[in-house]
Amino acid sequence: MHKMSLKFQSKNQVDSTDLESVLDASGLLNQHRDQVPETKKIESKRGRQVISQRTNSLLGVQIVSSGSYVPDNVVTNQDLQERFGFDPEWIEQRTGILERRHAPPEMATSDLCYEAAQKAIRAARVNPEDIDLLIVGTFTPDFQCPSVACLVQDRLGLDAPAIDLQAACAGFMYALVTAAQYVATGNSKLALVIGGDCNSRIVNPEDRRVAPLFGDGAGAVLLSKGDPHQGLTCYQTGSDGSGCSLLDRPSGGTRNPATADDITAGRHFLNMDGRSVFKWAVRTVADSIDLMLTKTGMSVHEVDLFLMHQANIRIIDSACEQLGIPREKVFINLDRYGNTSGGSIPIVMDEAFQSGRINRGDTILLSGFGAGLAWGTGLFRW
Repeated sequence: MHKMSLKFQSKNQVDSTDLESVLDASGLLNQHRDQVPETKKIESKRGRQVISQRTNSLLGVQIVSSGSYVPDNVVTNQDLQERFGFDPEWIEQRTGILERRHAPPEMATSDLCYEAAQKAIRAARVNPEDIDLLIVGTFTPDFQCPSVACLVQDRLGLDAPAIDLQAACAGFMYALVTAAQYVATGNSKLALVIGGDCNSRIVNPEDRRVAPLFGDGAGAVLLSKGDPHQGLTCYQTGSDGSGCSLLDRPSGGTRNPATADDITAGRHFLNMDGRSVFKWAVRTVADSIDLMLTKTGMSVHEVDLFLMHQANIRIIDSACEQLGIPREKVFINLDRYGNTSGGSIPIVMDEAFQSGRINRGDTILLSGFGAGLAWGTGLFRW
Protein backbone atom coordinates (compact mmCIF):
# COMPACT_ATOMS: atom_id res chain seq x y z
CA MET A 1 0.00 0.00 0.00
CA HIS A 2 1.20 3.49 -0.81
CA LYS A 3 1.77 5.42 2.42
CA MET A 4 -0.73 8.17 2.90
CA SER A 5 0.37 11.75 3.61
CA LEU A 6 -1.53 14.75 4.86
CA LYS A 7 -1.26 18.00 2.89
CA PHE A 8 -2.06 20.08 5.97
CA GLN A 9 -0.73 18.90 9.32
CA SER A 10 -0.92 20.25 12.83
CA LYS A 11 2.08 21.00 15.02
CA ASN A 12 2.03 17.42 16.16
CA GLN A 13 2.94 15.96 12.76
CA VAL A 14 1.28 12.63 12.03
CA ASP A 15 3.77 10.11 10.66
CA SER A 16 2.46 7.91 7.84
CA THR A 17 3.46 4.82 9.84
CA ASP A 18 1.32 6.07 12.74
CA LEU A 19 -1.55 6.64 10.34
CA GLU A 20 -1.25 3.07 9.13
CA SER A 21 -1.40 1.90 12.72
CA VAL A 22 -4.59 3.87 13.33
CA LEU A 23 -6.17 2.53 10.15
CA ASP A 24 -5.12 -1.01 10.99
CA ALA A 25 -6.59 -0.76 14.48
CA SER A 26 -9.87 0.48 13.10
CA GLY A 27 -10.05 -2.20 10.43
CA LEU A 28 -9.78 0.34 7.61
CA LEU A 29 -6.32 -0.57 6.41
CA ASN A 30 -7.25 -3.84 4.75
CA GLN A 31 -10.43 -2.28 3.42
CA HIS A 32 -8.35 0.43 1.73
CA ARG A 33 -5.98 -2.15 0.31
CA ASP A 34 -8.87 -4.04 -1.25
CA GLN A 35 -10.21 -0.93 -2.92
CA VAL A 36 -6.98 0.34 -4.49
CA PRO A 37 -6.01 -1.34 -7.79
CA GLU A 38 -2.67 -3.08 -7.43
CA THR A 39 0.15 -1.22 -9.17
CA LYS A 40 3.03 -3.31 -7.92
CA LYS A 41 5.28 -4.23 -10.81
CA ILE A 42 5.08 -7.83 -11.92
CA GLU A 43 7.15 -9.59 -14.52
CA SER A 44 5.46 -10.66 -17.70
CA LYS A 45 5.70 -14.37 -18.45
CA ARG A 46 7.39 -13.35 -21.69
CA GLY A 47 10.06 -11.41 -19.79
CA ARG A 48 9.09 -7.85 -20.65
CA GLN A 49 6.91 -5.21 -19.05
CA VAL A 50 3.30 -5.17 -20.16
CA ILE A 51 1.30 -2.08 -21.21
CA SER A 52 -0.17 -1.47 -17.76
CA GLN A 53 -0.28 -3.49 -14.58
CA ARG A 54 -3.48 -2.26 -12.98
CA THR A 55 -6.14 -4.94 -12.86
CA ASN A 56 -9.34 -5.56 -10.93
CA SER A 57 -11.82 -8.35 -10.34
CA LEU A 58 -15.59 -8.30 -10.22
CA LEU A 59 -17.26 -11.49 -9.04
CA GLY A 60 -20.80 -12.50 -8.17
CA VAL A 61 -22.12 -11.70 -11.67
CA GLN A 62 -23.37 -14.09 -14.30
CA ILE A 63 -24.34 -13.92 -17.97
CA VAL A 64 -27.89 -15.20 -18.09
CA SER A 65 -28.27 -15.32 -21.87
CA SER A 66 -26.92 -14.01 -25.15
CA GLY A 67 -28.24 -13.05 -28.57
CA SER A 68 -26.83 -11.68 -31.81
CA TYR A 69 -27.98 -10.29 -35.12
CA VAL A 70 -26.38 -9.54 -38.48
CA PRO A 71 -28.14 -8.18 -41.59
CA ASP A 72 -29.14 -10.61 -44.35
CA ASN A 73 -27.13 -8.79 -47.04
CA VAL A 74 -23.87 -10.73 -47.59
CA VAL A 75 -21.05 -8.81 -49.31
CA THR A 76 -18.28 -11.14 -50.48
CA ASN A 77 -14.74 -10.27 -51.51
CA GLN A 78 -15.77 -11.06 -55.06
CA ASP A 79 -18.58 -8.52 -54.77
CA LEU A 80 -16.05 -5.87 -53.78
CA GLN A 81 -13.89 -6.81 -56.74
CA GLU A 82 -16.79 -6.43 -59.17
CA ARG A 83 -17.94 -3.11 -57.69
CA PHE A 84 -14.68 -1.40 -56.74
CA GLY A 85 -11.85 -3.45 -58.20
CA PHE A 86 -10.57 -4.74 -54.84
CA ASP A 87 -8.31 -7.80 -54.89
CA PRO A 88 -10.15 -10.69 -53.14
CA GLU A 89 -6.97 -12.67 -52.49
CA TRP A 90 -5.25 -9.66 -50.93
CA ILE A 91 -8.19 -9.15 -48.54
CA GLU A 92 -8.20 -12.80 -47.50
CA GLN A 93 -4.44 -13.07 -47.07
CA ARG A 94 -4.07 -9.80 -45.17
CA THR A 95 -7.16 -10.07 -42.96
CA GLY A 96 -8.71 -13.54 -43.13
CA ILE A 97 -12.05 -12.00 -44.14
CA LEU A 98 -14.07 -13.67 -46.90
CA GLU A 99 -17.35 -11.80 -46.51
CA ARG A 100 -19.20 -9.33 -44.31
CA ARG A 101 -22.78 -8.14 -43.75
CA HIS A 102 -24.08 -4.70 -44.74
CA ALA A 103 -27.29 -3.22 -43.40
CA PRO A 104 -29.90 -2.09 -45.96
CA PRO A 105 -30.59 1.67 -46.23
CA GLU A 106 -33.59 1.53 -43.92
CA MET A 107 -31.64 -0.15 -41.09
CA ALA A 108 -29.47 1.67 -38.54
CA THR A 109 -27.45 0.71 -35.46
CA SER A 110 -30.44 0.80 -33.12
CA ASP A 111 -32.24 -1.72 -35.35
CA LEU A 112 -29.31 -4.13 -35.14
CA CYS A 113 -29.15 -3.71 -31.36
CA TYR A 114 -32.89 -4.17 -30.96
CA GLU A 115 -32.86 -7.48 -32.84
CA ALA A 116 -29.92 -8.79 -30.81
CA ALA A 117 -31.60 -7.74 -27.57
CA GLN A 118 -34.83 -9.48 -28.52
CA LYS A 119 -32.94 -12.73 -29.02
CA ALA A 120 -31.17 -12.44 -25.67
CA ILE A 121 -34.46 -11.71 -23.89
CA ARG A 122 -36.21 -14.65 -25.53
CA ALA A 123 -33.29 -16.95 -24.71
CA ALA A 124 -33.46 -15.98 -21.02
CA ARG A 125 -37.27 -16.26 -20.96
CA VAL A 126 -37.52 -13.12 -18.87
CA ASN A 127 -40.07 -10.35 -18.84
CA PRO A 128 -38.61 -7.17 -20.38
CA GLU A 129 -40.26 -5.29 -17.53
CA ASP A 130 -37.69 -6.87 -15.18
CA ILE A 131 -34.75 -5.28 -17.02
CA ASP A 132 -33.64 -2.27 -14.99
CA LEU A 133 -30.51 -1.12 -16.84
CA LEU A 134 -29.49 -0.81 -20.49
CA ILE A 135 -25.98 0.03 -21.72
CA VAL A 136 -25.01 0.05 -25.39
CA GLY A 137 -21.43 0.04 -26.61
CA THR A 138 -21.32 1.74 -30.00
CA PHE A 139 -19.46 4.41 -31.95
CA THR A 140 -21.89 4.55 -34.87
CA PRO A 141 -25.10 5.93 -33.29
CA ASP A 142 -28.22 6.59 -35.34
CA PHE A 143 -27.99 10.26 -34.36
CA GLN A 144 -25.68 12.53 -32.37
CA CYS A 145 -28.61 12.52 -29.96
CA PRO A 146 -30.69 10.80 -28.74
CA SER A 147 -28.58 7.78 -27.84
CA VAL A 148 -28.96 4.37 -29.41
CA ALA A 149 -29.75 3.05 -25.94
CA CYS A 150 -32.76 5.35 -25.56
CA LEU A 151 -34.09 4.30 -28.96
CA VAL A 152 -33.74 0.62 -28.03
CA GLN A 153 -35.22 1.21 -24.58
CA ASP A 154 -38.32 2.71 -26.17
CA ARG A 155 -38.79 -0.11 -28.68
CA LEU A 156 -38.37 -2.76 -25.99
CA GLY A 157 -40.67 -0.90 -23.59
CA LEU A 158 -38.15 -0.98 -20.75
CA ASP A 159 -38.49 0.86 -17.46
CA ALA A 160 -34.75 1.46 -17.16
CA PRO A 161 -32.02 4.06 -17.50
CA ALA A 162 -30.38 3.75 -20.90
CA ILE A 163 -27.00 5.10 -22.01
CA ASP A 164 -24.48 4.73 -24.82
CA LEU A 165 -20.84 4.05 -24.02
CA GLN A 166 -18.32 4.98 -26.71
CA ALA A 167 -15.08 3.02 -26.80
CA ALA A 168 -15.19 1.87 -30.44
CA CYS A 169 -14.14 -1.77 -30.81
CA ALA A 170 -13.60 -2.03 -27.05
CA GLY A 171 -17.11 -0.68 -26.45
CA PHE A 172 -18.73 -3.96 -25.45
CA MET A 173 -16.02 -4.74 -22.90
CA TYR A 174 -16.41 -1.30 -21.34
CA ALA A 175 -20.20 -1.70 -21.32
CA LEU A 176 -19.95 -5.18 -19.80
CA VAL A 177 -17.65 -4.04 -17.00
CA THR A 178 -19.82 -0.98 -16.30
CA ALA A 179 -23.07 -2.94 -16.12
CA ALA A 180 -21.42 -5.60 -13.97
CA GLN A 181 -20.60 -2.95 -11.37
CA TYR A 182 -24.30 -2.14 -11.03
CA VAL A 183 -25.25 -5.80 -10.74
CA ALA A 184 -22.48 -6.71 -8.29
CA THR A 185 -23.44 -3.85 -5.97
CA GLY A 186 -27.14 -4.66 -6.09
CA ASN A 187 -28.09 -1.51 -7.98
CA SER A 188 -29.31 -3.56 -10.91
CA LYS A 189 -31.05 -6.91 -10.79
CA LEU A 190 -31.14 -7.55 -14.54
CA ALA A 191 -28.97 -5.55 -16.92
CA LEU A 192 -29.05 -5.63 -20.69
CA VAL A 193 -25.68 -5.03 -22.33
CA ILE A 194 -25.44 -4.55 -26.09
CA GLY A 195 -22.54 -4.00 -28.47
CA GLY A 196 -23.38 -2.99 -32.01
CA ASP A 197 -22.20 -0.94 -34.95
CA CYS A 198 -23.29 -0.11 -38.48
CA ASN A 199 -19.79 0.36 -39.87
CA SER A 200 -20.78 0.36 -43.53
CA ARG A 201 -22.18 3.89 -43.01
CA ILE A 202 -18.92 5.42 -41.77
CA VAL A 203 -16.34 3.89 -44.13
CA ASN A 204 -15.59 5.14 -47.62
CA PRO A 205 -16.80 2.23 -49.79
CA GLU A 206 -14.03 2.94 -52.30
CA ASP A 207 -11.21 2.90 -49.73
CA ARG A 208 -9.57 -0.46 -50.33
CA ARG A 209 -7.47 -0.10 -47.14
CA VAL A 210 -10.46 0.25 -44.81
CA ALA A 211 -13.81 -0.67 -46.39
CA PRO A 212 -13.16 -4.44 -46.79
CA LEU A 213 -12.34 -4.80 -43.09
CA PHE A 214 -15.69 -3.80 -41.62
CA GLY A 215 -19.17 -5.24 -41.39
CA ASP A 216 -22.41 -4.53 -39.53
CA GLY A 217 -23.86 -6.43 -36.59
CA ALA A 218 -24.80 -6.47 -32.90
CA GLY A 219 -24.75 -8.79 -29.93
CA ALA A 220 -26.36 -8.66 -26.49
CA VAL A 221 -26.18 -10.32 -23.08
CA LEU A 222 -28.27 -10.19 -19.94
CA LEU A 223 -26.47 -9.91 -16.60
CA SER A 224 -27.73 -10.80 -13.13
CA LYS A 225 -26.35 -11.75 -9.74
CA GLY A 226 -24.41 -15.00 -9.80
CA ASP A 227 -22.52 -17.31 -7.52
CA PRO A 228 -19.52 -15.82 -5.68
CA HIS A 229 -17.06 -17.49 -8.06
CA GLN A 230 -18.76 -16.29 -11.25
CA GLY A 231 -17.90 -13.14 -13.17
CA LEU A 232 -14.71 -11.31 -14.01
CA THR A 233 -11.92 -13.00 -12.08
CA CYS A 234 -9.46 -10.50 -13.52
CA TYR A 235 -9.88 -7.67 -16.00
CA GLN A 236 -8.27 -4.53 -17.32
CA THR A 237 -9.75 -1.61 -19.22
CA GLY A 238 -7.20 0.84 -20.53
CA SER A 239 -6.61 3.71 -22.89
CA ASP A 240 -3.85 5.55 -24.70
CA GLY A 241 -5.17 8.81 -26.12
CA SER A 242 -1.77 9.65 -27.59
CA GLY A 243 -2.74 7.36 -30.46
CA CYS A 244 -6.08 9.04 -31.12
CA SER A 245 -5.17 10.13 -34.66
CA LEU A 246 -4.30 6.59 -35.73
CA LEU A 247 -7.96 5.67 -36.01
CA ASP A 248 -10.46 8.52 -36.19
CA ARG A 249 -13.13 10.42 -38.12
CA PRO A 250 -11.50 13.83 -38.70
CA SER A 251 -14.70 15.72 -39.50
CA GLY A 252 -18.18 15.80 -38.00
CA GLY A 253 -17.61 16.59 -34.32
CA THR A 254 -17.47 19.83 -32.38
CA ARG A 255 -13.75 20.24 -33.09
CA ASN A 256 -14.28 20.14 -36.85
CA PRO A 257 -17.96 20.35 -37.79
CA ALA A 258 -18.50 18.82 -41.22
CA THR A 259 -18.51 21.24 -44.13
CA ALA A 260 -19.39 20.70 -47.77
CA ASP A 261 -15.68 20.54 -48.57
CA ASP A 262 -15.15 17.89 -45.87
CA ILE A 263 -17.92 15.73 -47.30
CA THR A 264 -16.52 16.09 -50.82
CA ALA A 265 -13.05 15.15 -49.59
CA GLY A 266 -14.38 12.23 -47.53
CA ARG A 267 -13.05 13.54 -44.22
CA HIS A 268 -16.27 12.43 -42.49
CA PHE A 269 -15.33 8.80 -43.13
CA LEU A 270 -13.29 6.58 -40.84
CA ASN A 271 -9.57 7.18 -41.25
CA MET A 272 -6.99 4.61 -40.19
CA ASP A 273 -3.22 4.32 -40.15
CA GLY A 274 -3.44 0.60 -40.75
CA ARG A 275 0.21 -0.30 -40.19
CA SER A 276 0.49 1.57 -36.87
CA VAL A 277 -2.87 0.30 -35.59
CA PHE A 278 -1.91 -3.25 -36.50
CA LYS A 279 1.38 -3.05 -34.59
CA TRP A 280 -0.35 -1.53 -31.56
CA ALA A 281 -3.11 -4.14 -31.60
CA VAL A 282 -0.69 -7.06 -31.82
CA ARG A 283 1.24 -5.75 -28.82
CA THR A 284 -1.84 -4.83 -26.80
CA VAL A 285 -3.66 -8.13 -27.29
CA ALA A 286 -0.64 -10.25 -26.37
CA ASP A 287 0.41 -8.07 -23.42
CA SER A 288 -3.06 -7.72 -21.90
CA ILE A 289 -3.80 -11.45 -22.18
CA ASP A 290 -0.39 -12.21 -20.72
CA LEU A 291 -1.17 -9.88 -17.82
CA MET A 292 -4.47 -11.66 -17.07
CA LEU A 293 -2.72 -15.03 -16.97
CA THR A 294 0.19 -13.73 -14.88
CA LYS A 295 -2.07 -12.05 -12.30
CA THR A 296 -4.29 -15.12 -11.89
CA GLY A 297 -1.52 -17.69 -12.13
CA MET A 298 -3.37 -19.46 -14.92
CA SER A 299 -1.89 -21.05 -18.01
CA VAL A 300 -3.37 -20.82 -21.50
CA HIS A 301 -4.39 -24.47 -21.13
CA GLU A 302 -6.60 -23.64 -18.13
CA VAL A 303 -8.62 -21.16 -20.19
CA ASP A 304 -11.48 -22.97 -21.89
CA LEU A 305 -12.04 -20.53 -24.75
CA PHE A 306 -10.49 -17.34 -26.14
CA LEU A 307 -12.91 -14.80 -27.61
CA MET A 308 -10.88 -11.98 -29.13
CA HIS A 309 -12.09 -8.98 -31.07
CA GLN A 310 -12.56 -10.16 -34.66
CA ALA A 311 -10.53 -7.47 -36.40
CA ASN A 312 -7.82 -9.31 -38.31
CA ILE A 313 -6.77 -12.96 -38.31
CA ARG A 314 -3.10 -11.94 -38.27
CA ILE A 315 -3.58 -10.14 -34.94
CA ILE A 316 -5.20 -13.22 -33.44
CA ASP A 317 -2.57 -15.55 -34.94
CA SER A 318 0.21 -13.38 -33.51
CA ALA A 319 -1.26 -13.51 -30.00
CA CYS A 320 -1.66 -17.27 -30.24
CA GLU A 321 1.90 -17.72 -31.40
CA GLN A 322 3.43 -15.44 -28.76
CA LEU A 323 1.47 -16.94 -25.88
CA GLY A 324 1.29 -20.56 -27.03
CA ILE A 325 -2.50 -20.53 -27.28
CA PRO A 326 -3.81 -23.65 -29.06
CA ARG A 327 -5.84 -22.59 -32.09
CA GLU A 328 -8.62 -25.01 -31.17
CA LYS A 329 -9.23 -22.84 -28.09
CA VAL A 330 -9.89 -19.73 -30.22
CA PHE A 331 -13.34 -19.11 -31.71
CA ILE A 332 -13.23 -17.36 -35.08
CA ASN A 333 -16.05 -15.88 -37.16
CA LEU A 334 -14.37 -12.87 -38.79
CA ASP A 335 -14.17 -14.77 -42.07
CA ARG A 336 -17.97 -14.42 -42.30
CA TYR A 337 -18.61 -11.05 -40.64
CA GLY A 338 -15.42 -9.00 -40.75
CA ASN A 339 -14.84 -6.41 -38.04
CA THR A 340 -18.20 -5.50 -36.49
CA SER A 341 -16.55 -3.21 -33.90
CA GLY A 342 -18.74 -3.06 -30.78
CA GLY A 343 -20.71 -6.07 -32.01
CA SER A 344 -17.64 -8.26 -32.46
CA ILE A 345 -17.22 -9.86 -29.01
CA PRO A 346 -20.92 -10.37 -28.17
CA ILE A 347 -21.55 -11.89 -31.62
CA VAL A 348 -18.66 -14.34 -31.32
CA MET A 349 -19.70 -15.08 -27.73
CA ASP A 350 -23.27 -15.87 -28.75
CA GLU A 351 -22.15 -18.11 -31.60
CA ALA A 352 -19.71 -19.93 -29.32
CA PHE A 353 -22.41 -20.47 -26.71
CA GLN A 354 -24.98 -21.62 -29.27
CA SER A 355 -22.49 -24.14 -30.69
CA GLY A 356 -21.85 -25.65 -27.25
CA ARG A 357 -18.35 -24.23 -26.80
CA ILE A 358 -19.24 -22.45 -23.53
CA ASN A 359 -20.57 -24.25 -20.46
CA ARG A 360 -21.25 -23.42 -16.83
CA GLY A 361 -17.99 -23.13 -14.90
CA ASP A 362 -15.85 -22.43 -17.97
CA THR A 363 -13.26 -19.66 -17.92
CA ILE A 364 -13.48 -17.45 -21.01
CA LEU A 365 -10.89 -14.89 -22.11
CA LEU A 366 -12.43 -11.76 -23.67
CA SER A 367 -10.33 -9.09 -25.37
CA GLY A 368 -11.49 -5.98 -27.25
CA PHE A 369 -9.30 -3.21 -28.68
CA GLY A 370 -9.68 -0.25 -31.01
CA ALA A 371 -9.98 3.49 -31.53
CA GLY A 372 -9.19 5.75 -28.63
CA LEU A 373 -6.87 3.99 -28.42
CA ALA A 374 -8.74 1.78 -25.94
CA TRP A 375 -8.81 -1.83 -24.88
CA GLY A 376 -10.56 -4.16 -22.48
CA THR A 377 -9.42 -7.68 -21.61
CA GLY A 378 -10.75 -10.01 -18.96
CA LEU A 379 -11.12 -13.56 -17.71
CA PHE A 380 -14.81 -14.34 -17.22
CA ARG A 381 -15.89 -17.42 -15.26
CA TRP A 382 -19.22 -18.48 -16.79
